[in-house]
Amino acid sequence: MTITIGVHSSNPTLYYLSRLDHAAEELAAVGESVAFHTYTDGVRTGQLLTDGVIDFGGTGSTPPVTAQAAGHDLVYTAVSAPRPDHGALLVTDDSPVRTVADLKGSTVHLAIGSWQTHLIAKALDDAGLSYATDITPVRGGADSERLLRDGTIAAWVAQGPQLAAALRTGGLRVLVRTGDVITDRSVFFTRRDLAERRPDVVGALVRALRKADAWAAAHPREAAAIAADHQGGTTDDWEHALRALPWRIEDVSDAFLAEQQQAADIFARTGFIERTVTVADAVARPN
Repeated sequence: MTITIGVHSSNPTLYYLSRLDHAAEELAAVGESVAFHTYTDGVRTGQLLTDGVIDFGGTGSTPPVTAQAAGHDLVYTAVSAPRPDHGALLVTDDSPVRTVADLKGSTVHLAIGSWQTHLIAKALDDAGLSYATDITPVRGGADSERLLRDGTIAAWVAQGPQLAAALRTGGLRVLVRTGDVITDRSVFFTRRDLAERRPDVVGALVRALRKADAWAAAHPREAAAIAADHQGGTTDDWEHALRALPWRIEDVSDAFLAEQQQAADIFARTGFIERTVTVADAVARPN
């Protein structure tokens, strides 16, 4: 059968995997072929898996939790190493906001539903505040940096080349470094039926992820040029961002599941998800 891998630009491993031959090679070894399905919003990954549009996907830490809460039967297959410098919460140099607690009552731009929600919700929770009641979270966009600089919003979560460009331009400072709050891993998952019926396919896919990461780590300038040409930004800013990533795929561990459970509990308390979930349910059951 053909295994369809979901690809969106926010997941760098899958983005480069779709431009390399590794998935085709690894799946051929287990008698299968590959196709790639491109979409724009990683938050939709759980629904796309359940609907059979894709068979395998990857996001940041938040979408699999919200997918579980929505009733999608997912299985975690692999995670990236922590990405402590992948993103940051920025404020202006002259902002009166000196700590997370100072954000109370403010508007924060972020990619709602992505790992950035995990970052902000946990940072607020650690400061004794609530994502639900103490800030106004607004979905960020192309104008987020301008709105931050002109004082319309109090803070903005930037990532990748946007973060590199914003800091290079000056006038902004890091209020929260991602790695000081969450591990910010890429997370890869599939449907339970595929995970439990075809563990050989899952193993082939994880091997392909590792090969794609090895390629990106060995070719950062080439990888940066590809992303700049396709997604915008400069090759230099992309290279800076890509060099900050660990490019290492790890097994799903108890420590990772505990991190996800902590996020799920915060999301449930703040109403970001409508029901509590047990993250450990999203693992393959032994046959």
